[in-house]
Amino acid sequence: MHSYMFLFLILNKNNWLWYITLTLLVLDIETVPASPDFQHLPDYWKGLWEDKMSKTMPENFSHTEWYAQRAGILAEFGKIICISTGCFYQDANGETGFRLKSLSGDDEKKLLLDFLGILHTFRDKRNTVILAGHNIKEFDIPYICRRLMIHHVALPEMLQLSAKKPWETNMLDTMELWKFGDYKNYISLNLLAAVLGIETPKDDIDGSMVRDVYYREHDLQRIAVYCQKDVVTVANIILRFKSLPLLDKEHIVIS
Repeated sequence: MHSYMFLFLILNKNNWLWYITLTLLVLDIETVPASPDFQHLPDYWKGLWEDKMSKTMPENFSHTEWYAQRAGILAEFGKIICISTGCFYQDANGETGFRLKSLSGDDEKKLLLDFLGILHTFRDKRNTVILAGHNIKEFDIPYICRRLMIHHVALPEMLQLSAKKPWETNMLDTMELWKFGDYKNYISLNLLAAVLGIETPKDDIDGSMVRDVYYREHDLQRIAVYCQKDVVTVANIILRFKSLPLLDKEHIVIS
């Protein structure tokens, strides 16, 4: 079993709260197609897209439609426009709180470098970083790593995952927690929140709307708020797995 998953399961509530307060950094990313639409792609990249999609695009879709729907989730054809992070803390009264920070913008390389700065600062203050999120192992972290490589930015040691065994990676994935050993299972963050009685993060926009909010409205603040809600939802799911009270909104701080 993954070592961090094992600790998650065996630590009692008091030790576990201490553990996550010191080590856990919850994150979520929002991505969009790198080009506003398929027509704006250079011809060479149109060919690369058509080749990539040749065996998976449904017959009733055009490349223009499929690009709009799918390019954002592929690191080769998309880009990150927002990264939100959150960490637990305990105040002077022993109340559990949660501190949020969002990075958003059009300059993806700057956004990624600022995110690496957060990682380094967190690690330097707490000696270690355990990254947490929903489907973080299959989407958020691989996407971040690929985009760093595309921008010629060296991966920090904590993101050099290729040669590591599964139990050596420093990640806690709420999708994996919900699988309980069933590797066929997939569950969205929205559905997992609903079945656990946690407030939905999709009360304004959802992932399918981020592209239009970015390219048509350029409302990065709205996207950042949506991304922050996902991070808080993941934090509450983690608390719920330990049968602990959910975060009080008064103890959620945005920095």
